[in-house]
Amino acid sequence: MTRRLSRLSRSVAGKVVLITGAGSGMGRATALLFADEGAKVAVTDVDRDGVESVTAEISSAGGTALGVVLDVADPASIGAALKTVREGLGRIDVLVNNAGISVGAEIDDEEFDDRWQLALDVLLTPHQRLIRACLDDLIDCGEGRVINISSTEGLGASRSTTPYTVAKHGVIGLTRAMAIALAKHSITVNAVCPGPILTSMTQAIPAEHRDTFARRRTALRRYGDPEEVAHMVLNLALPSSSYVTGAVIAVDGGQTMKND
Repeated sequence: MTRRLSRLSRSVAGKVVLITGAGSGMGRATALLFADEGAKVAVTDVDRDGVESVTAEISSAGGTALGVVLDVADPASIGAALKTVREGLGRIDVLVNNAGISVGAEIDDEEFDDRWQLALDVLLTPHQRLIRACLDDLIDCGEGRVINISSTEGLGASRSTTPYTVAKHGVIGLTRAMAIALAKHSITVNAVCPGPILTSMTQAIPAEHRDTFARRRTALRRYGDPEEVAHMVLNLALPSSSYVTGAVIAVDGGQTMKND
């Protein structure tokens, strides 16, 4: 065999990876990719059917997965889920905060306060709770990885999405603050900001509207595939990514840099 010339590992084989919102979309794609790479995957989601489906998909392909129903907005559910994961798979090495919902509201809507609180309860607060709940594990492994899923809405703003936009900006702020706070433990914390991706949320948009948006707003003139986001998440979780922390990376087909 040819002698390797590099030192840093690009393998997550044997690592325990906890992914929230893994029952569909980008979370599912991320779970499948980590399983392909030999990681032991904790598939968590509030949707039991999604959890069971993705877990079975990984297991049938010869991978290692444990399905756990998790409501990230419920602190008790987080504690119970982590207990199950540790008992079933072991110490958590990588945390992917992916769970999300679409929450929009006009500023003068009567339900604005409720939508605002819902966005924070699902899209932001659980990220810090999960990081803190996994902290001992991430410290113990010596090279803990946290990847928070934000959005291009965290880099700008759109009409009628204020609660969602604010929460996603908060994810970026949390990522940067945690990157500083946890650097002493060699834990890296990074954020991925997907743009227009083909998921169950965007599938509800009529195809002609998606095509028009993609042609006008992205340099690559198309929506992204969930697996394209998953590969960026994997890259940030690699042992070799040990000098990348506090980064905010757009996976958006060039949407955020396109001016014309």
